[in-house]
Amino acid sequence: MDSYLIQVNGHGDHAPVLDVHLKNTGNTISPGKVKGRKPRWAVRASEMSKKTFNPIRAIVDSMKVEPNPKKAMISLSLGDPTVFGNLPTNDEVTRAVKEVLDSGQYNGYAPSVGYHSCREAVAAYYNCPEAPLKAQDVILTSGCSQAIELALAVLANPGQNILVPRPGFSLYKTLALSLGIEVKLYNLLPEKAWEIDLEHLESLVDEKTACLIVNNPSNPCGSVFSKSHLQEILAVASRQCVPILADEIYGDMVFADCKYEPIATLSTNVPVLSCGGLAKRWLVPGWRMGWILIHDRRDIFGNEIRDGLVRLSQRILGPCTIVQGALERILHRTPPEFYHNTLSILKSNADLCYAALSAIPGLQPVRPAGAMYLMVEIEMEHFPEFENDVEFTERLISEQSVFCLPATCFEYPNFFRVVTTVPEEMILEACSRIQEFCEMHYQGAEGAQDLECDK
Repeated sequence: MDSYLIQVNGHGDHAPVLDVHLKNTGNTISPGKVKGRKPRWAVRASEMSKKTFNPIRAIVDSMKVEPNPKKAMISLSLGDPTVFGNLPTNDEVTRAVKEVLDSGQYNGYAPSVGYHSCREAVAAYYNCPEAPLKAQDVILTSGCSQAIELALAVLANPGQNILVPRPGFSLYKTLALSLGIEVKLYNLLPEKAWEIDLEHLESLVDEKTACLIVNNPSNPCGSVFSKSHLQEILAVASRQCVPILADEIYGDMVFADCKYEPIATLSTNVPVLSCGGLAKRWLVPGWRMGWILIHDRRDIFGNEIRDGLVRLSQRILGPCTIVQGALERILHRTPPEFYHNTLSILKSNADLCYAALSAIPGLQPVRPAGAMYLMVEIEMEHFPEFENDVEFTERLISEQSVFCLPATCFEYPNFFRVVTTVPEEMILEACSRIQEFCEMHYQGAEGAQDLECDK
């Protein structure tokens, strides 16, 4: 009887593979028994998948509530500027992609970090004397979310911690926990237009801190940090020798009375991985084109971080080649009036929303300075029938068919977030319904006290 053996032994970095014996029984080859193993089904989800948790999905999916059938639903919850069709991208952007597609030159695999010419285009667009960039300083990614994931994965090991803003974009925590990285939340201050509580931030740093995430302009706050505040943040990072992961996907999306400062342009020694992309400023989130800009003028990252990013990028072999091929034209030929018009609409909507909500007893909106959001405080003592912001927003849906995200999604209870990309008439209608809702449930100091006594 002939015996066949397939054997791969694990050594070094390679995982061992079970020996498999095959017996020749004449005309057929049948599997023999695997030594020490009783065959049985045991398919389980990985530990990484079990650690992956999206707070927004967990909260929103558990909101078992139906909108008021007598009122059309108005969703102010999704940070996708394309939903209502009132903010289309520029014709130059779509023509660039069409021409690349018709050329047939970008249908194959690209290098995992992106085509060199496309990386050059991004570097040229963001290059400045204060923060010079070359092609080798750019890693192209599948959207800004993958840029953040790669940056986290290269900077932090399981068991280390990262510093994350509160309130802040929920994806930071989702990605970190799935990688076995601890999240420490530092406070933003609504009374200071959402500036960072620097003392609290610095108190969280320890020997296991791998990086500081700075999101400017901010989701969910719509805030924009001043140059002086960014310099204060850099001073903390410099003292503590902590690198910065800058989420700058809303870079340059600031209103006329404000100025956007990329944090790397103010850094003399703190290394920065800046994450950005086409999604928001060019209004094409579904195209999944992002990038990491490596700012390391003191060679603190050195080759190790760069090489690590290259290796990590090889996991999915790079972003969409069609959009890569169009990048240079998108970046360098999109007319300035397109950006101006987009910001004009966003500012007008933000101003309308802020003014309308400021007039409603029990609500305290925080004026935004950029991006496409604003945060609204709920003075819960005046709405005692609701336990928290989740209940408040649930009832707002069921009674008024207006959907705002409860800020518990962003680790900041008793606020809600409003998206300002919807058409003006919808903003006004939504604010009118929110006013009606609040007037229905608002209790003055005496009324709230009476209601508490009745419970």
